[in-house]
Amino acid sequence: MAEQARVNLLGLDRPSMEAFFTALGEKAFRASQVMKWIYHHGVVDFDAMTDLGKALRAKLYAQAELRLPEIVLDQPAEDGTRKWVLRLDSGNHIECVFIPEKDRTTLCVSSQVGCALACSFCSTARQGFNRNLTAAEIVGQVVLASIAVGIPENKGERAISNVVMMGMGEPLLNFDNVITAMAIMTDDVGLGISKRRVTLSTAGVVPAIEQLREVTDVSLAVSLHAPNDELRDQLVPINRKYPIRELVAACGRYIAGKPHRRITWEYALLDGINDGPEHARSLARLLRNIPSKINLIPFNPFPGAPYRRSRDEAIEQFRDILIQAGFTTIIRKTRGDDIDAACGQLVGKVEDRTRRSARWQAVPMEKAL
Repeated sequence: MAEQARVNLLGLDRPSMEAFFTALGEKAFRASQVMKWIYHHGVVDFDAMTDLGKALRAKLYAQAELRLPEIVLDQPAEDGTRKWVLRLDSGNHIECVFIPEKDRTTLCVSSQVGCALACSFCSTARQGFNRNLTAAEIVGQVVLASIAVGIPENKGERAISNVVMMGMGEPLLNFDNVITAMAIMTDDVGLGISKRRVTLSTAGVVPAIEQLREVTDVSLAVSLHAPNDELRDQLVPINRKYPIRELVAACGRYIAGKPHRRITWEYALLDGINDGPEHARSLARLLRNIPSKINLIPFNPFPGAPYRRSRDEAIEQFRDILIQAGFTTIIRKTRGDDIDAACGQLVGKVEDRTRRSARWQAVPMEKAL
């Protein structure tokens, strides 16, 4: 008879953790005890959880585990950014990125092994897609990073103040596992991060945005990158299924009735493609009725990319047009580009089930778009 697989407790939100302990014949409050050890103190060894009895620890070793992804590369950048390449199964690797700033620390977290969307300006897209990450693999990235940057020494402060689901993958195509992971991140006995400081970034899976508003109110960021369907169809192919007007309307509904909330729009600036004054004015008209913050992202090149970074003058002019139209607009500072940790540069290693990576290699990228 095959040995029963142990449950990775990192994938259980509080109700599921309580159900797990009840099934063990224990009181439900044990769930909060164990979650505090993991998420408040960075303890992933049952024997170090000193307020658990010996008999309970024995049960946990028999039926549960606290398994983190395996670090295969821990790479710091000159600007303090830190990238981890993490090994999963079957030769698959993912990446997550830690970005320290004066007033916060942000972790960009992967939700899939690779990405099923074929955005033409993104290095991750060239790797193809293998599978969704489990909730434990998503949460494990945050726990691993928290321990690595010193959670035991923080004396109650959080090692990670902000989490962005903006690593490898489209989070809304891994809906259930991402929702569970974010519930653990925002639970007081979990990672205790404010919902406003957990951001889900999507390329625009409209039905899932509608579903998202029913189960959570984390911050929402949208990878827009174009002000019209003709251009966005080329840059973000999912737009052919969910056009811009449908996407903007769904985002408006997501924050409806939530004072002081707004949508963050991500816009990668590509030289001569989407960075002209006419694009900025069209973007302002498109978003005029949506409380918005616009992040302008100078394109981060990667080998074989068919695009160039916009000129500084064009970036600044684009920003100024949006500011004059009344939008909070920020030119995002490129972080970690010397270690390929900037937006759009995350690659990892993917056993591609879609065969997209082979097609990219067989066809020059300019012709594959």
